[in-house]
Amino acid sequence: MADQDTADQDTLGYEQARDELIDVVRRLEAGGSTLEESLALWERGEELARVCRRWLDGARARLDAALAREDGEEGDAEDGGTDEGDAPS
Repeated sequence: MADQDTADQDTLGYEQARDELIDVVRRLEAGGSTLEESLALWERGEELARVCRRWLDGARARLDAALAREDGEEGDAEDGGTDEGDAPS
């Protein structure tokens, strides 16, 4: 299963994985499937949820990095300049 999950991460975009996961949940909620079909759907749903989580974790890491860079740039700009209150009298 790990190979399938890795392949899904490489080939499925977040939106694709999310949409397929929604379909899996609908099918499970609708019922009418055999036990084997339901188990297969559940396992696929777990794989898709992992793919979505990886995408979201990656997006969060990128956002955090961008915010950290922005904060660092603002801090540098504030430290490098002199305010009127800093001027010698």
